[in-house]
Amino acid sequence: MPFCSSRLPVLGVIFLGSAMLAGCGGSGPPKPPPPEVGVVTLQAEAVQLTTVLPGRTESYRASDVRPQVNGIVQRRLFTEGGTVTAGQPLYQIDPSSYRAAVTNARGALGNAQATVASSEALARRYGELVKINAISKQDYENALAAARQVRANVEMQRGNLQDAEINLSRTTIRAPISGRIGISSFTTGALVTAQQTAPLTTIQRLDPIYVDIQQSSADLLKLRQQMLAGQLSGGTTPVQLILETGSQYPIVGQLRFADVTVDPTTGSQTIRAVFPNPQHLLLPGMFVRAKLTQGIQSRGMLVPQAAVSRDPRGRPTALVVGPGNKATLRIITADQAVGDNWLVTAGLKPGEKVIVEAGPLLQPGAPVTPQPWHPSAK
Repeated sequence: MPFCSSRLPVLGVIFLGSAMLAGCGGSGPPKPPPPEVGVVTLQAEAVQLTTVLPGRTESYRASDVRPQVNGIVQRRLFTEGGTVTAGQPLYQIDPSSYRAAVTNARGALGNAQATVASSEALARRYGELVKINAISKQDYENALAAARQVRANVEMQRGNLQDAEINLSRTTIRAPISGRIGISSFTTGALVTAQQTAPLTTIQRLDPIYVDIQQSSADLLKLRQQMLAGQLSGGTTPVQLILETGSQYPIVGQLRFADVTVDPTTGSQTIRAVFPNPQHLLLPGMFVRAKLTQGIQSRGMLVPQAAVSRDPRGRPTALVVGPGNKATLRIITADQAVGDNWLVTAGLKPGEKVIVEAGPLLQPGAPVTPQPWHPSAK
């Protein structure tokens, strides 16, 4: 009995400890809550579609200056690279032979005019004599024909004089248009000829200035189809320029027209815009990038680019919060970027929550705790 009484408390402690261990092992540790993810709720809104395309500047008006008479260049009357106005003298060709031609033509005209009076007087006398049969009718007709020939010769000599004066005036080569003038290809003492292929210089009007933009004909066709289907609405929109330095041109231009033909070698179509250029910052031949608005998607959905990834087949995908707050994978259509977002046209619906920010191990089907996502949280 003493042995038994002394063992009872020890056995009680052993049974109590076993019971506690058994209780702890049966319930286990508490499960962690689903991970929090940042989501955006999709909304259908009007989205302005813009694109950035390459282009080159072209002068608004250009004119090659060529001589219209032959001769030696005596003087150059302009400063290369300066501004000239229409009608301003640019070159002086030796006028000596052309002055002589004017003098000869003027003398020939005076000689022809001097014979007019005598021939007409003779025709009048013959007209009186033929009435009394003092001369034959043939002589009278010959006198009338001679008088007409003299008058015709006067007109011909007057035309010769005008032609000589025109050629003399062309020895002073004048600016056909106003604008900036380039380098002179001929110097004083050079022999120039009428209608030569090489221009003496070139004048270009730089304010305003054209920008020729190249866009794929397939993209333009797609835009036209979307407009015909009512998915896009057009309108006159401004055009912005990004210069070669990466800076933005401070003045906004306007779209002028699209060419009616497609370049068969490049498959592109030319779109022309016009820009004010009061400080002549833009020069012909400069490479620029043009940012222009192509239309407005009336019910577009914008998804942050961080929410879109690609599957092994290259298709764009996004994770959305599905039933039961579980991540669900969607294959979407997102062909155009709008700022930091993708424009989604299929695969998602307004009101759905797209997961933008989540852990790297998040898999489709995993439970999540959605929280509103803000760009500043990135």
